[in-house]
Amino acid sequence: MDHIVIVGAGECGARAAFALREKGFKGKVTLVGAESVLPYERPPLSKDALLHGQEPKLVSDAGRYANAKIDLVTGMSIESIDTTGKAVRLSDGHNLTYDRLLLATGARPRSFPGLRGSNWRIKTLRTHRDAVMIRESLQPGKHIAVIGGGFIGLELAATARKRGAKVTLIESQARILTRGVPEAIADVVSERHKAEGVNIICGARIKALEENRSEARVVLEDGRTINVDMIVVGIGALPNTELALEAGLKIDNGIAVDEYLRTSDPHIFAAGDCCSFPLAHYDGRRVRLEAWRNAQDQGLLAATNLLGGKEAIATVPWFWSDQYDLTLQIAGLADGAVITIRRNMADGAFILFHLDVTGRLLAASGIGPGNAIAQDIRLAEMMIATGARPDPLALAAPETKLKSLLAA
Repeated sequence: MDHIVIVGAGECGARAAFALREKGFKGKVTLVGAESVLPYERPPLSKDALLHGQEPKLVSDAGRYANAKIDLVTGMSIESIDTTGKAVRLSDGHNLTYDRLLLATGARPRSFPGLRGSNWRIKTLRTHRDAVMIRESLQPGKHIAVIGGGFIGLELAATARKRGAKVTLIESQARILTRGVPEAIADVVSERHKAEGVNIICGARIKALEENRSEARVVLEDGRTINVDMIVVGIGALPNTELALEAGLKIDNGIAVDEYLRTSDPHIFAAGDCCSFPLAHYDGRRVRLEAWRNAQDQGLLAATNLLGGKEAIATVPWFWSDQYDLTLQIAGLADGAVITIRRNMADGAFILFHLDVTGRLLAASGIGPGNAIAQDIRLAEMMIATGARPDPLALAAPETKLKSLLAA
């Protein structure tokens, strides 16, 4: 191979580019990104970037790309893929030929129905530029409406309160964190937000979002109108699959890849938020994960397999969120669990272990101050990976070390 092109200069794409060099690839590596900045990490956008106004947390500085002989092209998008000629067309009209292509195109925020183009006071949070614009309204005397009670919406609400802004959070479901988070943990998060002054409205249907240059309004179907200074919409993300679809690649809740991250074209791979893949630990169930660690892991795995390796996806899904002094972590997927075991820990922390009908550990969900649950969640993750069937009584007993269960 002479040339590997990576489309998408986020966490996943950048990690893949460096991993190719670390694995000894001597050919040309081109990394193409639409944003006019160096690749950066996205988790801080809803936290430190909003709270402290920090510059993006870069994956690596410019010098490291140069030293690794990675051709980093920023401020440029890919218009099309010619799978027959094995070439991509850049937005400036130039073509790049490739021997192998990695699509790490990520995802974009879901837009609220009816919204079109740029808005004065209705925003989404995906890029550092978004964070800069939102931060201007996170100050005392300002009122922010957050649409969506998932991780991003709640993290943004917590940061806004730390900055002194008034926050109203609106969720259409009966509770916050309905996607993969147990109700007991969601209740802790909800109560903490309310104690910090966040007004949470659940089960509310939105009729319209309106704005002018001076204010924005949330109009609910029950007739209520909430006047605010800014609305931030955080209702999930859509995978960026347009390039792949136009190129004729298979799409299934994202760019469909096999266990080696290969698409339906053997010369094209996909990784990160944009792709769906089979999980061996869950009987081959196909999933798509929007998670920082998944982007890192798949970037490294993609590099291996772009170079001819046959390393299958073997990671256990892992998610985390920091809000105020609370840390929420989830390892695995609890779908299919029929037994839930609770382990109470110090300072109000606890972990829920989710087992299937055979007693196999499928997932573990925990919440607590600081790093109270981190080590046990990591050990639970390792048990999930081995297909362990731990003793439920031992799981429930905080005096029983999870390390001993893993060893067993």
